Amino acid sequence: MQRIMIIDDEADIRGMLKKMLEREEYEVIVSSNGKEGLELFSKEPTDLVITDIVMPEKEGIETITELKKHYRDVKIIAMSGGGNAGVENYLRMAKAFGANRTLAKPFQRIQLLTAVKDLLFEDVLR
Repeated sequence: MQRIMIIDDEADIRGMLKKMLEREEYEVIVSSNGKEGLELFSKEPTDLVITDIVMPEKEGIETITELKKHYRDVKIIAMSGGGNAGVENYLRMAKAFGANRTLAKPFQRIQLLTAVKDLLFEDVLR
């Protein structure tokens, strides 16, 4: 079973994404911020990380940067609903710092599942 970590400071979003992915038979681990997510990942690595950008403790760009620095091959989906710099700016930065895919909140269920499947199976398809 493939494992996915969700990092988001909003409990409702974590819960919704967790249920959505568990229905697709993924094992899901959740974290409420980047600092906690990085600590958890070092103990329990996952096949994919889905992270929000704007969060307390350690925001998404820092989280992506650290994950890619220590775990070069980790697959990452960055998501954002906005903030001071605007959704597109955050997502562009996330991509520049190593996110494999980006999603603007709110997104459709099919968009998330397609991105997850594409990233988890891209190595198999090569």
